[in-house]
Amino acid sequence: MKNTFFALLCATLMLCSCSSKDVRISGKFFGLNAKSVYLEQMTASGQTIIDSVALASDGSYRFLVKNVPSTPSIYNIIYNNERIPLLLTAGENVTVGSLGSVWANYTVSGSKESELLREFNREYVAGMQELNLQIAKYAEAGEASKAEIAKIYTAKQRDIKRKQITFIIKNKSTIAAVYALYQRLPDEKYLVNSESDLIYFRTVADAVCKSYPTSPFVITLRNDVARMEAQTSLYNTIEERTFPDINAKDMYGNDQKLSDLEGNVILVDFWAAELGNSNALNAELKQIYQKYEADGFKVYQVSFDTSKAAWIEAVQEQKLPWISVCDFRGQGSPIMGVYNVRSLPANYLIDRQGRIVGKNLYSEALEQELKKIL
Repeated sequence: MKNTFFALLCATLMLCSCSSKDVRISGKFFGLNAKSVYLEQMTASGQTIIDSVALASDGSYRFLVKNVPSTPSIYNIIYNNERIPLLLTAGENVTVGSLGSVWANYTVSGSKESELLREFNREYVAGMQELNLQIAKYAEAGEASKAEIAKIYTAKQRDIKRKQITFIIKNKSTIAAVYALYQRLPDEKYLVNSESDLIYFRTVADAVCKSYPTSPFVITLRNDVARMEAQTSLYNTIEERTFPDINAKDMYGNDQKLSDLEGNVILVDFWAAELGNSNALNAELKQIYQKYEADGFKVYQVSFDTSKAAWIEAVQEQKLPWISVCDFRGQGSPIMGVYNVRSLPANYLIDRQGRIVGKNLYSEALEQELKKIL
């Protein structure tokens, strides 16, 4: 299963103050050859094994977890190389065990949030296994059977989504619902689509804020809601043109709209001074810019820096002659999503008619394209 939820939330876990209350975990594992059980904690720096015990002769084990926060925090029980996710709260006495395969058979009690995780994962993991089975069948099937297999796959996919959304709405005031929000089937970016996802994220954020107002999960979720709202707003600014408009501020605080350059040949360039590789690229681009500016070539450069000082210093030091803008949201900038920027540097070339005619063009490749257009 994907750990997108864990990756997005771990960065804020250090904000959560600790309680002196402990959590006790115990249970039994049967039917497999593994002899030890491990306890893993999710922290800002990643996954860390914090304890391990050998199974007793009857398959039993026991952990004492100290200083667990008063709002749910992420831990994993690891047995036979399989992880059982838990959302633990100070003072809980939790029982976790299984007979045979962990994911298929594990049980948990004594922790409301962990029990909800189990409820969600039982359906979700089983559904993913069924999708993988259909994919394998499709790869081996003849042409006559592929349409029917694809139909079964689509129906199952819709069923998984329906159950996922039902769980989220039913349990919207829990951290388990936040976990469910971030789960994605293979090759999926959205739960449903960008607009519908925002509705579900808002619904859960409002409810969880009331249940766990001090939880670091709320911080992460609200940041994502703000990012999604900004991105939706940016999408709504797209007018009758084939490229999304951008309106961001330059180093003097002035609004600079990409659409104001319409009618020229525009290179929309994405970079970050913080990456440390900008000097050579910008020096090369300056030579091309100076050569073709008089013919109607413009550069609109968007920085994904988070430090205003570092960005301004780079722009001034390199004496960049074009429009330079930054919203200081870094990788969370909605501009990044609108233009589908996956890595830096990146760029798009737009012709006089507003059509995107090139992507990631540098050096000779950019100059050759400019010669054709201009």
